[in-house]
Amino acid sequence: MNRRMFACAAAALALSFGLSHGAKAETPIKLGMVAHLSGPLAGGEAVTHLPNVQLWLEEVNAKGGLMVGGKRRPVELVQYDDKTNPAEHIKAVQRLATQDEVDFMVAPYGTGFNIAAAPIYAKYNYPMIAVTAITDEIHELTAKFPNMFFTLGSTTGFVEGATRTLEKLRSDGVIGSKVAMVNVADAFGIELADVAREKFTAAGFEIVYDKSYPLGTPDLSPVVKGAKAADPDAFVAWSYPPDTFALTEQAIIEDLQVGAFYTAVATAFPAYAGKFGGAIEGNLGAGGVNPETDAMKAYRKRHQEVTGKAPDFWASATYYSALQVLQQAIEGADTTDREAVTAYIKNNAFDTVIGTIKFDAHNNSERYWSVGQWRNGHFVAVADTGMGDSVAPVAKKGWK
Repeated sequence: MNRRMFACAAAALALSFGLSHGAKAETPIKLGMVAHLSGPLAGGEAVTHLPNVQLWLEEVNAKGGLMVGGKRRPVELVQYDDKTNPAEHIKAVQRLATQDEVDFMVAPYGTGFNIAAAPIYAKYNYPMIAVTAITDEIHELTAKFPNMFFTLGSTTGFVEGATRTLEKLRSDGVIGSKVAMVNVADAFGIELADVAREKFTAAGFEIVYDKSYPLGTPDLSPVVKGAKAADPDAFVAWSYPPDTFALTEQAIIEDLQVGAFYTAVATAFPAYAGKFGGAIEGNLGAGGVNPETDAMKAYRKRHQEVTGKAPDFWASATYYSALQVLQQAIEGADTTDREAVTAYIKNNAFDTVIGTIKFDAHNNSERYWSVGQWRNGHFVAVADTGMGDSVAPVAKKGWK
């Protein structure tokens, strides 16, 4: 396991400036991160997490760091690669806590990894703002791990957004009731598919094809061929980034003609539009944003300028917002004591690029976008919980 430890360039400049004027350098606040720098989920990590950590570090350290005890302390990142391996991830989190003794940690990418790492975060009192984690076990998990927080909602809420979207398209007369559904066979996909079977059926949809596939499956053409053979009106995939791309590519090859085509994680990625171009007009997927707010426009501009990359149209902004929550909580509590910071997160509201975040009694934020759609180069929200700014979905009209 390779260790990568570095301080943000802006922090180095700030420290250099201070030392040149005879000032004493303040002790850095160490931030730990176990990332998927390689392996099946590396692509998603590279889009949603890593650039936002870079952006946040640069912005914080450009000001000299976080204000704690009347002094600004630079933030230093300690990072490991888990190779998208749960066992490696757990070992690295344990090392950050016990050997590196980092002050805080950022939550991992992926539902399964968040749940697997939660006991260690709790053992050492690290506040854990689990952004890229969607589960119906929020109440149980936060009761067991009271330092754990959720920002993208529950599995049921997520599926209800997709169900409402399909119902709207059906009521508009652009799709029928036959759904082909597939899922990646990990905690994320399995749980979403389980809930979707219940919700879709209750809404009067007939699931005419139902298939799961292992994470990292190299060839998904049999899955799409099977779905096409079922002659569905809508295709829904509870997918992770590699399979989102692969399923879409196969749908184009097979000319899968449906009025609603939904893939989950990575549908909101700029690279998705970059790869498929106009063919994805009307494609539905996980998340979406309201790109028209001043805060969102400013965030997207800063992200591009600092990282050289465009953020995605969903979890990027929420992940950056989670870092804003952590920053405001540390400075608001005026301490690096983790229990005090966790208590501050529980009891306060936070201004972020996605709006105000406040956690309920179960450490859950009930404000999130659940379904987006590609429309003229933007992935805009067409279903949400608590946001109130979604637009109506439209039918997918072929693969241009």
